[in-house]
Amino acid sequence: QVQLVESGGGLVQAGGSLRLSCAVSGRTFSTYTMGWFRQAPGKEREFVTAIRRSGGNTVYSDSMKDRFTISGDNAKNTVYLQMNSLKPEDTAVYYCAAQLFGTIYRPSDYGYWGRGTQVTVSS
Repeated sequence: QVQLVESGGGLVQAGGSLRLSCAVSGRTFSTYTMGWFRQAPGKEREFVTAIRRSGGNTVYSDSMKDRFTISGDNAKNTVYLQMNSLKPEDTAVYYCAAQLFGTIYRPSDYGYWGRGTQVTVSS
């Protein structure tokens, strides 16, 4: 069993940056494909980015690939999401998730989820 705990969210002005952390316990994060998703009020959960368990290749949503970066620290067993040039439309709850197999973009293919961290970007 793996547990995920997100942190690092908050209120930031447009154009600012935040770094979200996903602390992983129970298993080494590299055992899984680790994804970041976000969900804004009234909207479906949206794929942001992921780092694959085999080889560590990264995948990004086209709309965020130029501003967001996913990375992992094996020593801390933590996955990060660096978000730059934030926009008001980035406001959402951001979730960390883990999967062993499945479609990397599909939330339902992730078996483990954190509780999320709120990111609010003011204009």
